[in-house]
Amino acid sequence: MTTTAGPSTPVSAVLAATGETPGPRAVTGGPGLPQRRQLVTELPGPRSRELLARREAAVARGVSITFPVFVVAAGGGILVDVDGNALIDLGSGIAVTTVGNSAPAVVDNVIRQVQAFTHTCFMITPYEGYVAVCEQLARLTPGDHEKRSALFNSGAEAVENAVKIARIHTGRQAVVVFDHAYHGRTNLTMALTAKNHPYKNGFGPFAPEIYRVPLSYPYRDGLSGAEAAARAIRVIESQIGAHNVAAVLIEPIQGEGGFVVPAEGFLPALAAWSKAAGAVFVADEVQTGFARTGAMFGCEHEGVVPDLIATAKGIAGGLPLSAVTGRAEIMDSAHPGGLGGTYGGNPLACAAALGAIETIERDGLVERARAIGARVLPRLRAVAARVPALGDVRGRGAMLAVEIVDPATGRPDGAAAGAVARRCHAEGVVVLTCGTDGNVLRLLPPLAIGDELLDDGLAVLVTALESLAG
Repeated sequence: MTTTAGPSTPVSAVLAATGETPGPRAVTGGPGLPQRRQLVTELPGPRSRELLARREAAVARGVSITFPVFVVAAGGGILVDVDGNALIDLGSGIAVTTVGNSAPAVVDNVIRQVQAFTHTCFMITPYEGYVAVCEQLARLTPGDHEKRSALFNSGAEAVENAVKIARIHTGRQAVVVFDHAYHGRTNLTMALTAKNHPYKNGFGPFAPEIYRVPLSYPYRDGLSGAEAAARAIRVIESQIGAHNVAAVLIEPIQGEGGFVVPAEGFLPALAAWSKAAGAVFVADEVQTGFARTGAMFGCEHEGVVPDLIATAKGIAGGLPLSAVTGRAEIMDSAHPGGLGGTYGGNPLACAAALGAIETIERDGLVERARAIGARVLPRLRAVAARVPALGDVRGRGAMLAVEIVDPATGRPDGAAAGAVARRCHAEGVVVLTCGTDGNVLRLLPPLAIGDELLDDGLAVLVTALESLAG
């Protein structure tokens, strides 16, 4: 059955095309949305194709689309498109909708806030929500030292401001980053990012004093964490000089770079070196933060306490918000007026963040992330045992990945990874690729997803992966 729902068609009418009865919050995409995959048209359907044509006439070519279906409702682990198809979401908008697309606490907080006021600019006339978010960040982030926070809009802004703070605190300029890193698309964060295409190609010149060193990549280098850290430190000391380093910036688990989990001991060794060298150790937890990895923050798995931590994505249940949180003496190095922005810590986003944090803690989503990993990883490893193209299965919690390689050579096979993703999309399961060579399939299911729906999505993925066996 197909539907001709238009842009202004009520969500309830679109859902009716699936034969489902909306739950109590289905009209807002809330938890009442039926939690099962159902395809009523080809993908993309006719209305999505119409909107795609409009998009191509109005949106800049540089803004790409992974899966050209247009969503009208979402909740739990389901996305409903304009044609009435119900898709399984294993991407969470790139790790943003950790608590679901419209968790009640997030929605209710935002409604109350939007009815009160939408904006004043915290730097002009402040409001409690900003302060409350900073208080929660001080409570939640690793370490019991005195902390301060500053709020921004995007992960790239948070990372860029962390670099600013580290430089003014140390009086140094050099920033150490790692192979395969991704930190954003602003000029400075493009310089911090490793991958050229599509993120950097043609957009230079880039900011100076950025130095790249080898990462711990167990599948590729076979080194222990201690060995990989010693290698990285040798490069820093010989090619940069410890006395020049303002910051060592690293993702506890790489995101766009391929969901690379460093070998045990790598992160603690770098944090210890940074402390001894007087450099600021910065954890980019934009993708790993807020319960995603089975800890509130990824660096907690090895007890690492960063000097500064950059967060975004899962912090606010889908609204744009980011933060830099860190040691009070470092954060307070910036002079008044040196940090901020017109929209940073917008009151709606702060209200959403407080709702998201409440949901994570009330619903036990840290434990839920661990349960998802325990459910998914064994099945993926079983496939890898019989399909040689699956070079590596890795991840923590609900941040999981499969690296696809040429079985004969072990080289990255981005074409095969893309084919698997497209096969999943055709069956109504949203998965993402990543990696420097585009050969890694990444899974980022919302932590609100139920086991039955997760199993259905995983079954589709397993079938697609098994097709690589020939």
